[in-house]
Amino acid sequence: MNIDLGLFGAHLREHEVTPEGAAEVERAGYGTLWLDASPPADLALAEQLLDATTRLVVGTSVVNVWTADADTVAASYHRIEAKHPGRFLLGIGIGHREVHAEWASPHDTLVSYLDRLDRAGVPAGQVVVAALGPRMLRLARDRTAGTIPCMVPAEHTRRARSAIGAGKLLLPGHFALIEPDAERARAIARSAPPGTALAVTNYANSLRRLGYTDDDLAHAGSDRLIDALVAHGDPATVATRLLTHRDAGADQVGVYPLGDDPIATLLSVAEAVHAAEAG
Repeated sequence: MNIDLGLFGAHLREHEVTPEGAAEVERAGYGTLWLDASPPADLALAEQLLDATTRLVVGTSVVNVWTADADTVAASYHRIEAKHPGRFLLGIGIGHREVHAEWASPHDTLVSYLDRLDRAGVPAGQVVVAALGPRMLRLARDRTAGTIPCMVPAEHTRRARSAIGAGKLLLPGHFALIEPDAERARAIARSAPPGTALAVTNYANSLRRLGYTDDDLAHAGSDRLIDALVAHGDPATVATRLLTHRDAGADQVGVYPLGDDPIATLLSVAEAVHAAEAG
């Protein structure tokens, strides 16, 4: 794959991003803007964000296989690729059993979805999968360009790199919060993802594989678990924490901003990262 994703990606939900915001993210130096939380199959917002920028890559994190028809997604991919060649990456995922009544056979369902994308001419090298466990990581390795996991500390990144090998994209996302007071930062994190997401089965199982206990998962997360999932502190501290994923083997670190102004958080993180890299 020859898309330049950059060292850092910005994760934003539909209600958090506008074309103007995408242009700000691009100017701040982010290589990719990831649309979170099951964007619809027409991928219209992704196209609008690409229209408003010049070099920024836009990706989905992730298209949900239960809610987005594969043939419609494939048609949207081809439309966007024709208009903005080399600037779109399709991230897909299986969703959560707690949300989708039809949720079953996640591995086989994802394989079937990839088969449909393949028949519709979507290149495997332009697709990444949200993979946490060993079986899904093998699927990402064997059928796509790589993986875009979230709710993961740097130790997961280290293990995922070992599982998928060199030459495959590893694009973990990490929460970021500009808040110097550790107790306040943890309270904010517990009232939003990641704290509220710890009850989701696939996230909880992933964290248990890394050695976290039921006590860590209870009550929206122990201090040590929240600190592992959320880079909090002043901007320099946050930047340093995010870069641990690069040291563990990530190709790009995705930044999930927490707080009242996600764009402002992304800009602060970018400034601190540039300062750290220059130093």
